Amino acid sequence: MDKKPNEFIRFIKFGLFSASAGLVETALFYLLGLFPGINYWLCYMPALIVSVIWNFTLNRRFTFNSSSNVPRAMFKTFAFYAVFIPVSTVLGEKLAAAYKAYPAADDIIFFTTLIINFVLEFLYQRLYVFRGQTDNR
Repeated sequence: MDKKPNEFIRFIKFGLFSASAGLVETALFYLLGLFPGINYWLCYMPALIVSVIWNFTLNRRFTFNSSSNVPRAMFKTFAFYAVFIPVSTVLGEKLAAAYKAYPAADDIIFFTTLIINFVLEFLYQRLYVFRGQTDNR
């Protein structure tokens, strides 16, 4: 009998852990936003970094069940975010400035970015970071 986990179940696990990371990111984003004068990117970047570490740690252990080289896997994840963070931060800041007249603009931008991050990160983690190194704990 094949004991390889169903990819749909893996995707669900990834989604649940990503949702928890999203909650961590959202809480920190809004907490930092309570300080007067802090703009979008100063709230967004630290919140994203904390959630990436949270998400990577849980998904490596429980979703991908990988005993791969942690520094190497984290470096690959860092490479993804070396592109994603600047792009999403610059675009988010520009959109926030362009739509500052709309009270919900920051929220819409933030949650849209969360969804885009979720989809791209699952594909990146599954097909690149942990490729051939899943279910080996």
